[in-house]
Amino acid sequence: MSRNQPDADGHRGLVVNTASVAAFEGQVGQAAYSASKGGIVGMTLPIARDLAPLGIRVVTIAPGLFSTPLLAGLPEKVRNFLGQQVPFPSRLGHPGEFAHLVLAVAENPMVNGEVIRLDGALRMQP
Repeated sequence: MSRNQPDADGHRGLVVNTASVAAFEGQVGQAAYSASKGGIVGMTLPIARDLAPLGIRVVTIAPGLFSTPLLAGLPEKVRNFLGQQVPFPSRLGHPGEFAHLVLAVAENPMVNGEVIRLDGALRMQP
């Protein structure tokens, strides 16, 4: 990426990492998962600063409850219950909504070194 031809503003690329809201509200029994996502969150700004001279931005998205293949394997009743935990919109997130945020970040060169929650105001319970 550092070898890419820079655009007129010197941009050469964008790294988008995925963490989780568990980085902020780890649940009982998920210490290792929460810690791993917290590590991604914690490295976002330092790596953005390290790569800034090369014209590379770094952003992390921390999704909440999304309709993923893992959740698709759960009974519908459980998926509906999980979706109802999200304040608004009260449902699981759609993969296209995640992709839309990636596109928005890619199009806005001032978004750098940031962790963006994508969770419908969800705050996980212990």
